[in-house]
Amino acid sequence: MSAVNSTEFSLVDTTQTGQFDDARSEAFGQRVVGMLNEAALTFMLSIGHRTGLLDALKRLNRPATTHEIADEAGLDERYVREWLPAMASGGYVEYHPATEQYSLSDEQAFAFADENSPVYLPGAFQAATAAIRSEEKIADAFRTGKGFGWDQHDQKLAEGGDRFYTPNYLTHLVQSWIPALDGVEDKLHKGASVADIGCVCGTSTIIMAQAFPHSTFYGSDPHDVSISAARRKAEETGISDRVRFEVASGATFSGTNYDLVTAFDCLHDMGDPVTASSHVLKSLKDDGTWMIVEPFAGDRVEDNLTPIGRLYYCASVLICVPCALNQEGGVALGGQVGEARLREILQSGGFTRFKRVVETPLNLVFEARP
Repeated sequence: MSAVNSTEFSLVDTTQTGQFDDARSEAFGQRVVGMLNEAALTFMLSIGHRTGLLDALKRLNRPATTHEIADEAGLDERYVREWLPAMASGGYVEYHPATEQYSLSDEQAFAFADENSPVYLPGAFQAATAAIRSEEKIADAFRTGKGFGWDQHDQKLAEGGDRFYTPNYLTHLVQSWIPALDGVEDKLHKGASVADIGCVCGTSTIIMAQAFPHSTFYGSDPHDVSISAARRKAEETGISDRVRFEVASGATFSGTNYDLVTAFDCLHDMGDPVTASSHVLKSLKDDGTWMIVEPFAGDRVEDNLTPIGRLYYCASVLICVPCALNQEGGVALGGQVGEARLREILQSGGFTRFKRVVETPLNLVFEARP
């Protein structure tokens, strides 16, 4: 193997084999090294979030020494002194050689230390590191074909997923997704009944309840630990009189005559999405609406060979497909379903009207009606 330096890395010694194109081999080797670097930095970012280092850098809001940063975060300086150059090597922290100090740029702070930012990312890294803890069991599922449920993962996965999705929901849910639905926003202002299925920790439910104080909301999820967290959130925000949470799947949640049912990034996780669709249809009023938010995806594999598609395919291997295979039905749509397949599922469940109403870089938003 050729020597590794900052500019050249090849997977094979092409002078010996003569079978590989030098430039392609070097380019692929650089990509592999880049992949390893980014994987390592995922853990560094997660540590920075868990220990409060990213928040400490934002609070300081200036170049600072390792001792100052460690003191601000209440951490051991030697660990901080090693973490900072690791982050700087990836361009995720700024290093100032003349003073041997570190800081966050405005862009870095916006992404890593501002919970109100629409691109706040620490939750994604928390979810990724939690999901990878199940690697051995997921690899075993490849051999057995068995599922691996959401409740079998580290609980930090649900917490990280909630943090990952929250900025997206805060930015789009009330501002653009609901207004795109025919007549729904007006109903919610006047007073409507809403079921939010697959709500995990209840963030989407609570965002809607806070925006529409005359409506009532019923959140459900099969993961009891997440529902307990949702109930605590509702109490803390003072809206528990209008919000109720239950442990139930998309095919078993209670209630009827809903004006609106919502499903955020969860239909593809269900073992029997057709049965869930049929149950949603029965729960709606005749003029009710089902809003389905799913990961952004095209209908063909080649449509999804993109950075976002790569992220969703990888998440689907670790989380979505094992979760669905662990349930009755075991359909396992995967995280990159596509609009055509979703249309088939809802039509099989009895819906007669289905259309895309909004799209973002991360999501597709659909409206379905009886």
